[in-house]
Amino acid sequence: MKVETICIIDDDPICVYGTKILLNHNNFVSANILVYENGEEALINLTSQLTKGLQMPDIILLDLNMPIMNGWEFLDKFQKLIFLNKPIVYIVSSHFDSREIEKGRSYELVRDFISKPLIAKNLKDIISMSKMAV
Repeated sequence: MKVETICIIDDDPICVYGTKILLNHNNFVSANILVYENGEEALINLTSQLTKGLQMPDIILLDLNMPIMNGWEFLDKFQKLIFLNKPIVYIVSSHFDSREIEKGRSYELVRDFISKPLIAKNLKDIISMSKMAV
C-alpha cells in the first residue's frame, strides 16, 4: 500500500504543524495532507469526498479531545459510511486510559493508539504497519 493521503483531525495547531514537519522530514512531501480542526469539519468534508466518488485518506490521525465534535463522536458517525477504501485510523492523544483503549478497539477502523507528541519513530511505525495491511 502506498500512502497517498494522510488526514490529521486535531484542534491543536502546534500538533498539526509538528506532524506536518515530521511528514516532510520523513519523505512524505508527495503525500496529500488533509487537516481538519474538529470531527464535524472532518466528517462533512470526508463525506463530501465520498459522495463525489473520491478516495478516502489512507491514514487518519485522530485526536480525541476537540471542540464541536470530539474523536469518539466522529468515529461513531464515520464508521457508518460505506467506503471503497477503508482508511486506517490512529488515535493520537496526549492522554488516554484503559477504558478508552478498550473503546477504541471496538471500532473496526481504529488500528492503534499513539501518544502525543507524535515522533518520527511513531510515524515510521504507522507507515510500516499501513503498508503491511494490504
